[in-house]
Amino acid sequence: MTRLLLISSSIVHGYGFLDHSEPEIRRILEGRTRVSFLPYAQHDHEAYIALVRERLGRMGFEVDTDVANAEAIFIGGGNTFRLLKALYDRNLLDLIRSRVRGGVPYIGSSAGTNVACPTIRTTNDMPIVYPPSFDALALVGFQINPHYLDPDADSTHQGETREQRILEFLEENDATVVGLREGSMLRVEDGVATLVGLQPARVFRRGRDPEEVDVERTL
Repeated sequence: MTRLLLISSSIVHGYGFLDHSEPEIRRILEGRTRVSFLPYAQHDHEAYIALVRERLGRMGFEVDTDVANAEAIFIGGGNTFRLLKALYDRNLLDLIRSRVRGGVPYIGSSAGTNVACPTIRTTNDMPIVYPPSFDALALVGFQINPHYLDPDADSTHQGETREQRILEFLEENDATVVGLREGSMLRVEDGVATLVGLQPARVFRRGRDPEEVDVERTL
């Protein structure tokens, strides 16, 4: 049974690190005692591991980095291009994919959510490094845009909105893109994705108007 928790962001206004997602984290990790955390989206791996170890420790979980023997896998946020390049450099993509498809729960946040998709082409991040490919884990069959922002009607900014950028992606790609607002998550169990958390999501499909999906609805 494939079990995923794909979080838009680790920190939400008014909440501490992973606070808003703690109930869903506990749910997906039920029966597990140890989480293998991959810190590669950020530059300072040791500091990131220490942060996650302290936070998950308060939930009663031990944290290591041993994917091969993982009871659960957590990939945190940062820069998605740096993360994906590190996964390629360390030959971890096939191992993670195999472990998760074999029943190991997967938690992703922000960049960790991006790499759960077929590609990282709907990330918001700058390409500060160049991975061998944009192809990612493909644990789900759709794309996600974490930290999705709605247009601000009062803004004088003349640049592209997030919606415009996603619609440009769909001009070139026949795909589904989930605009996952901060505070929201996707709980995926055996291929069924359910929106949970604090806000609705905005779902984009080629040739169709964007759709608002409420919390507790499936995609």
